[in-house]
Amino acid sequence: MMSAKNFGSKRLVVGAHYGLTDWIAQRVTAIIMAVYTLVLLVAVLIMPEFTYSNWVRVFNFTVLSFPLGKMLAFLTFVSLAYHAWVGVRDIWMDYVRHLGLRLFLTVLTVLWLVASVIYAAQILWSI
Repeated sequence: MMSAKNFGSKRLVVGAHYGLTDWIAQRVTAIIMAVYTLVLLVAVLIMPEFTYSNWVRVFNFTVLSFPLGKMLAFLTFVSLAYHAWVGVRDIWMDYVRHLGLRLFLTVLTVLWLVASVIYAAQILWSI
């Protein structure tokens, strides 16, 4: 009986190979979220009074009639969703062995994240 040589240049390579791309994506989304958090913190600290109208003014910030405050907030929500997707997907791939359950959890995660981004957009554009 001959065993398959599964090492060296003839090894069988399997897996999704997301590695570097997802590692970079998580770092970029983390930087976007960190910068936005700092900007939001500065905005709250320089606010003369913490009221609803001042809070709304932070998100209604415009530059040349472009809704910059809403777009930056939405970019941060999308970054948060993608950041969460990469992390949770890796958890499902690493720790859930049953294929059907893993597929169900992955689809549920995608639906939840997409619904969250849509809900965030609805909130942002309603103020």
